[in-house]
Amino acid sequence: MDENWIINCLIGYLCFLPALTIHECAHAWTAWKCGDDTARLQGRITLNPVAHMDLVGTVLLPLLSAYLAAQHSALASLVIGWGKPVPVNPTNLRHLRRDDTLVSIAGPVSNLLLAFFLMLLARGAVLLPTPQIAQTFYQITLISLVLCFFNLLPIPPLDGSHVLKNLVRMSHESYLRLSQYGLFLLIVAINLEPVQQLVSTLTMHCFMGLFWLFQFPMANLGPISG
Repeated sequence: MDENWIINCLIGYLCFLPALTIHECAHAWTAWKCGDDTARLQGRITLNPVAHMDLVGTVLLPLLSAYLAAQHSALASLVIGWGKPVPVNPTNLRHLRRDDTLVSIAGPVSNLLLAFFLMLLARGAVLLPTPQIAQTFYQITLISLVLCFFNLLPIPPLDGSHVLKNLVRMSHESYLRLSQYGLFLLIVAINLEPVQQLVSTLTMHCFMGLFWLFQFPMANLGPISG
């Protein structure tokens, strides 16, 4: 384990936190606007990352995954992380299926908006004499887009599963039964090449779309293109 590995892990982790924080805050804010103030009363409508961090899911597992990846271990892909779940009381929502869908998609949508805003900042940063600033914006943008498309997978407890549940009008009881196997299904899914390819393709197409939208010179893409 060398110094460069530690620095890269730290940078990657610090880039991950704002994307996760905004994602969870968006869930909490939308739930409040839809009639449920459970998350608001627990202080979850905040951009303070500490409020959304789970000791195991946000700290220990991501660091373990980074360590395993550095050791070129196949176990790295089996380790996943998460933020502290945003509590939502469905009985408080004004329109159950509609509002549950809105709360669920709020996280991924916030990640898309964050990506747009970061690329706007990056467009200005390329004019600065320090290219590392723009590269940092690129990295956070990519992480935010991965969070967006990963969470849209229709597997419990990911956001996409709530959207699908409401589209097919699945009962709450049936969803809870399916959720018992959610973690197992998720671990299997993220190790399937078509799923990995789908998330990767959507992420890179969206990233390059933003790159084209803001008319970046291709020379500024740097090592991100790899």
